Amino acid sequence: MDVDLRHLRYFLAVAEEGGFTAAGRKLHVAQPTLTRCIRGLEEALGVRLFDRTTRRIQLTAKGRRLHEELVPVLRQLQASLDGIRAGERLRLGFSWGLPEALSMTAARFGGEEGVQVEFVRCDTPLAGLDTGAADLALLRGDTLPKHLRGVFLYEDVRVAAVPAQWELSERAELTWAELADWPLVVNTVSGVTFPGMWPAGHRPEVGAECANYDEWLEKVAAGLGVGTAPADTTRRYHHPGVRFVPLRDAPLVRAHLAYPSHGTHPQATRFAETAWRDVSTDQPGHARRRVTATRSTATRSTATRSAESLPPWERA
Repeated sequence: MDVDLRHLRYFLAVAEEGGFTAAGRKLHVAQPTLTRCIRGLEEALGVRLFDRTTRRIQLTAKGRRLHEELVPVLRQLQASLDGIRAGERLRLGFSWGLPEALSMTAARFGGEEGVQVEFVRCDTPLAGLDTGAADLALLRGDTLPKHLRGVFLYEDVRVAAVPAQWELSERAELTWAELADWPLVVNTVSGVTFPGMWPAGHRPEVGAECANYDEWLEKVAAGLGVGTAPADTTRRYHHPGVRFVPLRDAPLVRAHLAYPSHGTHPQATRFAETAWRDVSTDQPGHARRRVTATRSTATRSTATRSAESLPPWERA
């Protein structure tokens, strides 16, 4: 018989709510759709399940029997499905600077969906998506790689990171242009600041390179150069040898939550949409939108940009 779980769920809703209108509201289904589904169930079984009049609807004898026998069966089915989902993990990769709102989303999502969201720090260009260590990841950059999809969470302003022992640290504000007069500490794996982001002829020299945020912070503290970071990140990371100075005219840092275009974890897209609602709302004044294309249309083509200005995954 051509009967599926949807037919049975709709039948129970109509039987328990006492009518199509109330059942439709409970299921968030249009009444004509619900009516067609119940009619299809009756035709598949070859029996009448409801007696319909202009004033009311009630179960027939066959309808009452089906209802009585379905309730324990579907309860057992629900218990089985819940048991299968129990203990499921969703691994969220990041390289540094995990937004606080994302942690709160993960806790709530785990409670509602029964899926444990685990944060995995991965010092790789794609924060674990490139090694299989993560199911989805927080990535910073203008665009996403071709083989990834995801949501755009928010944009953050940059601040300058300067050695505390330099006179530069006493400044109340720096400009993006004058920062190029100093050597730059570059995180080549997961960083967001590269010499090619400045115009040709006025690009900073590379004072030092590193492979993660902690090394980057230590090298700035050691006086090997300056750098920039999203303002939100600097509120969570502190170092006595580094001073964060407001930076004017600097490009914004875009944050995405990304996952593979193919073979993604079944819960990854659902979590990404939840984070899109929660995290971007938590960033007042910041624009937000879904990113379903493989490339952002709001940025210039990577073919016209210096390789030094691209995030690690685009420079590779």
